[in-house]
This record gives sequence, structure tokens and C-alpha cells, in this order.
Amino acid sequence: MDITKSYARILMLLGLSIFAAIAAWQFYLFTVFRGTDGVVDIQGGTVHLWFAIGIGLVTCVGAFFVISSFRRYDGQNETHITSQGSQLR
Repeated sequence: MDITKSYARILMLLGLSIFAAIAAWQFYLFTVFRGTDGVVDIQGGTVHLWFAIGIGLVTCVGAFFVISSFRRYDGQNETHITSQGSQLR
């Protein structure tokens, strides 16, 4: 396995982890959002919710591509099917 591919995969996983943490933090900010009077405001903080949803979707799409890159077959080990030429009778 190429060492640069290993580093790229590690960086992709690290980036996805950071995005997931940001999405979780934004959702936390949405759930504990308080109004100007100090009471938990259910309607307020929707910007945090939309950020959490958006970053969560980006994380899911990125995770799909990372998982698909882990499942790639070895490109050097391909089987080529060729024809036999004319048909035997």
C-alpha cells in the first residue's frame, strides 16, 4: 500500500471526525439555547439546528466516500477476459 494513500485516508478520517464533532456541538448549542430572559427558548437557536443538519449531511456524504475508498479492489490484480478468436466446430 502506498504511504501517501495511508496519510490521505488518515486525514480524511480526521476531517470527518472534526465535522462530526462540530455538528454535535451545534446541536448541543441548539438544545441549550436560552432567550434574553435566561429561559430555555424552544423556538430560538434554529440557526444552530440548521448548521448541525447541514454539517451532519456533509459528514455522512464524506463518510460514504471514505468507506467506498476503503472497499476498492486492488487495481494491479485485474482479470482480463479475452475472446478465443474463431469459434470451434
